[in-house]
Amino acid sequence: LLSQDDIHTELFRYSYHFPELFKLVPDQYKYARLAVAILDRNKIGENENIANEINEIVEDEEKTKEILEAARTSMGMDISEMDLANIERFASRVASLTEYRQRLHEYIKDRMNSCAPSLSALIGEQVGARLISHAGSLTNLAKYPASTVQILGAEKALFRALKTRSATPKYGLLFHSSFIGRASTKNKGRISRFLANKCTIASRIDCFSEVPVATFGEFLRGQVEERLKYFETGEIPQKNIDVMSKAQDEAKH
Repeated sequence: LLSQDDIHTELFRYSYHFPELFKLVPDQYKYARLAVAILDRNKIGENENIANEINEIVEDEEKTKEILEAARTSMGMDISEMDLANIERFASRVASLTEYRQRLHEYIKDRMNSCAPSLSALIGEQVGARLISHAGSLTNLAKYPASTVQILGAEKALFRALKTRSATPKYGLLFHSSFIGRASTKNKGRISRFLANKCTIASRIDCFSEVPVATFGEFLRGQVEERLKYFETGEIPQKNIDVMSKAQDEAKH
């Protein structure tokens, strides 16, 4: 896939021609589609269907009027036909890749909800899918101890730390979880260890259940939320046996 730097560079070239467009439509996907639809703003009046095309993209009639008015009164510089052709090809590619990425995300979401619903409910589909992919399979992930899950994806940093006798990494792929970002600096390692423990439980439930459900993952997520609150306020969280008993009762219904 194209890097963000390449995308920004090419679309920035179009902003020389129509600088007002990005202020009106900051969304990258819609901006790329609009760049393809409008191209040369000086010829926007020659296309009778341009208003319908723009409205189909932005889904807002008032915004469509603002874009058309901005195109007519724009202070942008003229641009050559060659540059417009390159921008059209690139913007079309950006739009198609964005659509592909959205379809891929929906596919991962559906697959994770069917094969690992508890893990998905706990840390999200994307992070859960990365953990399973790195482990090789859900079964392999379920066999790992929590200490391995915690640093999964940071093996190079771990071996480098062991070789140089420096501090070992506190997290690997779990860093992409929102829980790590929400924790304070001094508590990141503690919440990472706790989250890895819950991920291990969730993956084992998903792997060895006849009909996996998201109920256990939702309760495990609640436990992580309570632990974050405990680190911040000192409020004592519920005991694990009580939470799992509630989850088991709810899963039966």
